[in-house]
Amino acid sequence: MQDEKPRRLSERTVDFGLAAMEFCETLPRTAAGRHIGDQLLRSATSVAANYAEASEAESPADFIHKLKLAQKELKESRVWLLFASRLLPCDAVEGLRSESRELLLMIGKSINTATARIQGKTIGA
Repeated sequence: MQDEKPRRLSERTVDFGLAAMEFCETLPRTAAGRHIGDQLLRSATSVAANYAEASEAESPADFIHKLKLAQKELKESRVWLLFASRLLPCDAVEGLRSESRELLLMIGKSINTATARIQGKTIGA
C-alpha cells in the first residue's frame, strides 16, 4: 500500500530477529540443524541489540562503532542463512536473506553518512 509509512530501521532489525527466531524453530533437530539454528539465533537477534545501542551512543565515533557491530552481525547471519538454505531450502530462509541484504545496505549507508559528517564532508553533493 502506498499510504503505509516506511518501517523504521529499528523496527526492521527487531522484525528480522523475530523472523529468524521463528525460522530456527523449523530447522531439523539434528546436530547440524541445532548448530546452525543456535548461531543464527545469536547473530540475527544481536543486530537489533547493537542497533539499539547505536541510538544511545556516547559520541559519533561510538555511534559508528555500534553500527559496524550490527553490520558485522548481519554479515554473520547471512553465512548461517546460507548454510540453512542448503539444509532446508524454503521461502522463509530466502525472505530472511533478502531482508538481511536490505538491512546491510541501509546500515552501510548510515555508517557512510555518519563517517562523512565526522570528516566534515558534504552529504549528497
